[in-house]
Amino acid sequence: MKNLLSALLFAILISQPAFSQETTHDLWPDGTPISDWFHDYSKVKLEDLGKQYTLTDFGVKNDSSLLQTQQIQAVIDQAAKNGGGVIIVPKGTFLSGALFFKPKTHLYLAEGAVLKGSDDISHYPLLPSRMEGQNLDYFAALVNAYGVDGFTISGHGTINGNGLKFWEAFWQRRKEDPNCTNLEVSRPRLVFIWKSNDVQLQDVSLINAGFWSSHYYQSNNIKLLDLRITSPHQPVKAPSTDAIDLDVVSNVLIKGCYLAVNDDAIALKGGKGPWADTDPNNGENTNILIEDSEFGFCHSALTCGSESIHNKNVIMRNIKVQDAVRLLWLKMRPDTPQHYEYITVENIKGQAHSFLYVKPWTQFFDLKGKEQVPISYSDHITMKNIDLDCEIFFDVAITEHDRLSDFTFENLNIRATKADFEPSFVKGFEVKNVKVNGKMIE
Repeated sequence: MKNLLSALLFAILISQPAFSQETTHDLWPDGTPISDWFHDYSKVKLEDLGKQYTLTDFGVKNDSSLLQTQQIQAVIDQAAKNGGGVIIVPKGTFLSGALFFKPKTHLYLAEGAVLKGSDDISHYPLLPSRMEGQNLDYFAALVNAYGVDGFTISGHGTINGNGLKFWEAFWQRRKEDPNCTNLEVSRPRLVFIWKSNDVQLQDVSLINAGFWSSHYYQSNNIKLLDLRITSPHQPVKAPSTDAIDLDVVSNVLIKGCYLAVNDDAIALKGGKGPWADTDPNNGENTNILIEDSEFGFCHSALTCGSESIHNKNVIMRNIKVQDAVRLLWLKMRPDTPQHYEYITVENIKGQAHSFLYVKPWTQFFDLKGKEQVPISYSDHITMKNIDLDCEIFFDVAITEHDRLSDFTFENLNIRATKADFEPSFVKGFEVKNVKVNGKMIE
């Protein structure tokens, strides 16, 4: 009997892979360990957020047409003065301009609750801010948290940017001047979080943003769990409504989210311009884990943006993609020194126009007097275990100022209208078990 049990145990052991999938996923692409923090998906509980301040208990009315910015802000300020607590938006619709959360305050939206943004830009004050890779004065977002460590947004309600008026104004301006910039038409973001650590957003819906849907700048330890972030791409396109903009951040978990917007779903930012890497306001994005999520229409599921200088250790895995223009977009901005490294995209199913898109981003090119064009690098880029329908498989065209190296394509099953593959663009391209239109490629 003892020998039989030993034989059974041995058979079980040798049937297991040498390294389990969980063990592999415990490492960042550069081989360093992923901390246990990334495997803690626990939700914040309303009862743990301190004293509860329900808006209607303080004279705020359920009225979608009555602007109540000052009244709602007064509740936030009172909670802060009393040592903190959670501001509860109850069921109903509450119209507001920019709101500013304070240390030890939180936002909770009950099921059926809507915090609706004003569509008048004068209700969003002009303040020191961060937009498009530069620090400047810009309009506040609807929900703002500056230096609010531990800030949370929770509940099953909705933050509605009410963006139609802003979208129409943008397209009118673009019609008048096709070269106009995003900043020429004044529009508020939906959520802006700056210099705030240990932040968690969960379960809420962020919809119809006037500009970017959510923007996280100079912050660490951010968890975005089971969010639904949407803005339309028809009949009126909602311009520049990026779902999640990560801007000089580290340790970010994005899990269980649905993202569908008329721009990039997840964009990594950090600075732009020929001296961007020397500006203390700029910086890198590191340790970004995106998993178990779904993407609807978007310009790209994951983008290293035109305002990026350094992105390292990024994993996007276990993803369903439908109607994305690009799966992975590496924007090579020729007036900015850039380095994208150790990025892994794996376990993906669905549809995108382009599987991999790597091209120069020349819009608003400006060397600002610098004589030499900076060199930019992308290396240790891995795309594996992917089953995708697309129009273009390898959508890559680089310049003499771009350096691509150490790419890996592994276990790909791709159906593409344009199946061309030019590995010579990359120094050190490893191709393993890659099938395009039923044919193996090397």
